[in-house]
Amino acid sequence: MWRARGDAPLAQKIKLSTIADSLGVSTATVSLALRDSPLVADATRERIKEHARAIGYIYNRRAASLRTSRSGIVGVCVHDVMNPFYAEILRSIELELDRSRQTFLLCNHYDQVEKQRNFLDTLLQLGADGVIMSAAIGTPADDIRMVEDNGLPAVLIARSVEGVDVPSFRGDDAYGIGLATNHLISLGHHRIAMIGGTDQTSTGRDRYQGYVAAMEKAGLPVLPSMRLAGPRTKQAGFEAAQTFLAMKDKPTAAVCWNDLVAIGLMNGIARAGLAPGVDVSVTGYDDLEEAAIATPALTTVWNGQREVGRRAARVLLERLNGVEVERGQHLIQPELHVRQSTTKPRERV
Repeated sequence: MWRARGDAPLAQKIKLSTIADSLGVSTATVSLALRDSPLVADATRERIKEHARAIGYIYNRRAASLRTSRSGIVGVCVHDVMNPFYAEILRSIELELDRSRQTFLLCNHYDQVEKQRNFLDTLLQLGADGVIMSAAIGTPADDIRMVEDNGLPAVLIARSVEGVDVPSFRGDDAYGIGLATNHLISLGHHRIAMIGGTDQTSTGRDRYQGYVAAMEKAGLPVLPSMRLAGPRTKQAGFEAAQTFLAMKDKPTAAVCWNDLVAIGLMNGIARAGLAPGVDVSVTGYDDLEEAAIATPALTTVWNGQREVGRRAARVLLERLNGVEVERGQHLIQPELHVRQSTTKPRERV
């Protein structure tokens, strides 16, 4: 419903029928146009909306929600939107939701399950239409079942949660890290370290398993000492460089959990007086915008984050419109983008 700006008497005088009579269309057409329905021709819809704006008529979402049982609000819950990986996903989600006039509320849970629960409770209290979430570490399946049972459809992104029967969109992490590891092996690297990530997330487990599978297939040893778990940020990657360079097996290359860790590691390697991409090869993961302009330009794996956001939002909207969707995990196939940070091995003294 739209309402007039200004004082109450004016708001009471302007009705949908007033707009309809002025433009020579039906009241139903006006109502559909103001809700951006595709049933109304684009030119007619814009003419109606322009006239509504001119006379000060503003859509009343609260009144409309009483009629449709839809609030027009979707929750989006991720680890930290300051991470460019999530920012790229969010951009695609926003574009899809905008097309359906859905507003989203954002929560950064920082892997705090209780913070995530409070946000989900708030969405239920507001009567939100649905939620798209990259679940916090330790999220029990019951938390997601609870919101589903209470009428809040959920779609998962980036991370999966075992025992939950909802649509889930993410890159094929094991396959993607396998691409990066095999690329290094093809260059002649045999001592390849894995830097970053955690076994507490499906992403971390799958990426490490992709690294292990590639090494074993090539007949190369998988040494626990060559795994440095933990780093997930640029600062952590930078700090990990000292430990990496001090490894007794002197790795000639590093497969990094994401681009942020890889860029931080390259900075740390350079600070130590070595040349990343020459003395040590480094691969990243996600193909963030920064990867292509890093020095050296980072060899990395595109993980489809914009596609993840687009498909997750579209499937949620389909669920809200009563469309049966395929549940379970939907994997997007990654691609290797070779740049300057990888080359043939050079032995370090």
